[in-house]
Amino acid sequence: MKKLLLVFLFLGVLSTSCNKNDDNPIIEEEIAVEDVVEEEVVEEVDINVQNFLWQTLNAYYFWQGQVPALADSRFSTQSEYEDYLTSNPNPEDFISNKLLFSEDRFTFWSDDYQDLTNSIAGIRKSNGLEFGLSLIGDTDDVFGYVEYVIKNSDASTKDIKRGDVFIGVNGTRLNRNNYIDLLFGNADTYTLNMAEMTNNTISPIDKEVSLTKEEALVEDPIHVNTILNIGDKRIGYLMYNFFTLDSGDELNQVFANFKSQNITDLVVDLRYNPGGRGSTASILASLIYGPNTDQLFFKTTYNSKIEAQFDSGALDNNFVSTTGTENGGMNEALNSLNLNKVYILATEASASASELVMVGLEPYLDVVHIGTTTVGKNQGSILFVDDFDNGNFYDKEREGQINPNNKWGLQPIVSQVQNSAGFSDYADGLLPDIELDEDITNLGVLGDQNEPLLARAIQEITGVSAKISFEVVYPPSLISSSKLVDPKTTSLILNQTAVPSIKWNLPNN
Repeated sequence: MKKLLLVFLFLGVLSTSCNKNDDNPIIEEEIAVEDVVEEEVVEEVDINVQNFLWQTLNAYYFWQGQVPALADSRFSTQSEYEDYLTSNPNPEDFISNKLLFSEDRFTFWSDDYQDLTNSIAGIRKSNGLEFGLSLIGDTDDVFGYVEYVIKNSDASTKDIKRGDVFIGVNGTRLNRNNYIDLLFGNADTYTLNMAEMTNNTISPIDKEVSLTKEEALVEDPIHVNTILNIGDKRIGYLMYNFFTLDSGDELNQVFANFKSQNITDLVVDLRYNPGGRGSTASILASLIYGPNTDQLFFKTTYNSKIEAQFDSGALDNNFVSTTGTENGGMNEALNSLNLNKVYILATEASASASELVMVGLEPYLDVVHIGTTTVGKNQGSILFVDDFDNGNFYDKEREGQINPNNKWGLQPIVSQVQNSAGFSDYADGLLPDIELDEDITNLGVLGDQNEPLLARAIQEITGVSAKISFEVVYPPSLISSSKLVDPKTTSLILNQTAVPSIKWNLPNN
């Protein structure tokens, strides 16, 4: 990679607030009131956050060249730049209305970067209940259905399980307009009003379940792993629910067991996996296909300013042979299965790194996608904080260097990904090879051979018709879920070392 230093205008760290604004200039005037002279005081605007947002997006944003407000030639002087920031005093409005590309669905931010670091690590405030939200017929009424319960959570201690249905919270019926406030609002404890589904009709029942959210709940992303003996087939099944940075070694252990047990086929269940670390996606793909470090898994593309700093091939991400050393990784050799076919269960709740595994493997082996069309996230992001000397990249070891006057974190889209065949056109999602939606009247038990999506994969593997019906009586009309409601969860997180640090020089006024 070339060691270049890009010079951009007006990107210095602002250590003081701005007091210049062409639209609302500061006017000092004397007002005589009963011989008392008073001076009008105009409050200065703190633009630390705005400066951080603009400089980061100007440098790294994938669509920087398509947003006029982020153009390198947007401002002629430092004063003009500061006036512009001052005229946008609300950071939320500034980024939403001025700095984002119109087609950007996945850039997100927080006024506390620790919220983002926790999200990336799979740590969040949760009661442990993962659920989908669906419309009731053609109405605006909403019901929830339990997808699974996180181990060792508050929900795991309550009388609630996969397949249960609820229609209200604290006695209020759910609808399109209130479900976010009722289920995802500030209340740490709420009571679900349960229901039952009979003859495709949802009816309330006399049952309530009280749940309490826990700070920093950590979910084990490996929800189920088992081996099913079906005829002469030994089928390995893995349900993996989030690509966390620290789960590579645990994945490797699962595959070590698969390998030692001589599995003949593999089913990877990503139906509720919204994404996560690209480096962990590389580990999972390599465990399936092989430690072929000379072969391209995926390639990243950036804005023109970033790409100009790379030599040819520097944006390639090949398959890997070890679990690496990130976040305490053991750097162990991978227990790869070297398969020529894999069955992947994926749905409208599968996104980002989940899709990357499917797309990246496609040129090398037969990927049989069973389920429904996925979310369509072909983009990568990186966490940035106000650390000027580090190019604004977040580095846990440099938290003491982050501007104490600005705790914001920004996770912008910085890249698009493509596989070794050059395919990246899946913004509308990946279509299934075998379409099968979940049936809310028959969700089954995850990891059980009679669970419908797994049973359909087993039928494909064995060639023997399943004893269960694959008729979907009540498919979800999904409007959201406990994971998809938060855009932070549908991320493909790139390693900061994959992108060169941009340095900014402050010009003369």
